[in-house]
This record gives sequence, structure tokens and C-alpha cells, in this order.
Amino acid sequence: MKLILFDIDGTLMDSGGAGTKAIEAAICEVLGISCKRLKGNHVPMAGKTDPQILKEILDLLSVSYDNSLLSTILGRYLYHLGQEIDTNGKELKPFVMEILDWLGDMDNVHLGLLTGNVQHGAEIKLRSFGIWERFGFGAYGSDNEERNLLLPEALRRFRTLSGTEVTFKDCIVIGDTPRDVECSKPYGAICLAVATGPYDTKALLSTEADAVIEDLSQAREVLRPLLSAPL
Repeated sequence: MKLILFDIDGTLMDSGGAGTKAIEAAICEVLGISCKRLKGNHVPMAGKTDPQILKEILDLLSVSYDNSLLSTILGRYLYHLGQEIDTNGKELKPFVMEILDWLGDMDNVHLGLLTGNVQHGAEIKLRSFGIWERFGFGAYGSDNEERNLLLPEALRRFRTLSGTEVTFKDCIVIGDTPRDVECSKPYGAICLAVATGPYDTKALLSTEADAVIEDLSQAREVLRPLLSAPL
């Protein structure tokens, strides 16, 4: 048995900036500030969890926060994400449907998510393409703001749902950033890095990824021997 765990943004899809617009709108609404204050206060978001991104933005704004404020902003973020997701030119990354169809036909493969999105944000994004139900389990930024602690959570959740014992070596993580590699390799999971996000193949080759591909059209070639190997 193998668990294939997909990142979302940059790997499965591009929201067309809906996520950024939603979090900025939420911050401005809850804090009662002009969005002009956010200009020049952008933080790199690729590979991070939503709570981590929010905290970094608030730190740049010199705004003190507690769990209540964070929860309120994230709640408004989800509202605005639902409003923005279909108005910003979102798109699936190349060959996503083909690879999901191929993997979905395999009895010994289970598809999951390993993403910094909070769970409901992940659902909003993937439901907009009709693929949320393709993933039977996952670990999210709402489970832990530390991205490197999400893989153990994904395994725990799969074991609980399936009653099946799995190990980190049964996991293949597919993502588009060095952080996707960093959150998988310390545990001994396999990581396939795909250059469909902000990092090109050269940058990804400098990580500890087991394989680097241009896009998901090359995923079958890499995954086939792994999935046909003795389990």
C-alpha cells in the first residue's frame, strides 16, 4: 500500500491570487485598516501554512495578536476566499486530472493532501474544480502551523480512518517547493518535486527531493516503478 500526498497551491492548482486577496481583505476588515497599509508588507507564502503566513503579516504590521484574533481573521479569510475563488482566473496545473485518474484506478494507492492550507480553505479551492472528493484524507495548516509536523498527522488520520497500519516509507509526497521536501525527507518518505510553482527545476534539484519533474506529465514515469515495487 502506498499513500500519495499532494500539496495544493502550485502543485494541483493556481488560485489566480484568490488566496492572497482573501487574506488581505480579511486582515483589513478585522483590524479596521486600509489595505494600503499592506502594500510593501507582503511575505513569501509558498510552502507555508496559513496560520504562519497570517502571523508573519501581522508581525510586519506590528500588530499584537492572540488565538482569538487569529481565529477571527481566518474565519473571514474563508469567507472572502469563497467569494474570490471563481473570479481570479484560477486553473488546474497541467495533467492534474490525468494523474489523479491514473492513481485513482489503483487498488493499492490512497490519495491524500499535505498542505499548508487550513482544511476548509483546501476544500473551497479543490471543490471549485470538482476534485475535493478525490482525496480521502489529509493534514492541513489547521492541524499544525508547523509544516514539518504535518506528515505524522496525515499518517495518524489515515490509520484512524482505515484501521490500516502504514509507515512513513509507504508515503510519497508531491509538492512544488523546498518546504514540501523538508516536511517529508526527515521521516524517510519519498518526495517528488514538480516545477509548476515558483521554483524552477534548478532550485528544486538543490533540495533532497528523490526526483524533480517539469510537470505532472512526467509523474507516471517516476511513480510507476515505486508503485509496482513489492509492498
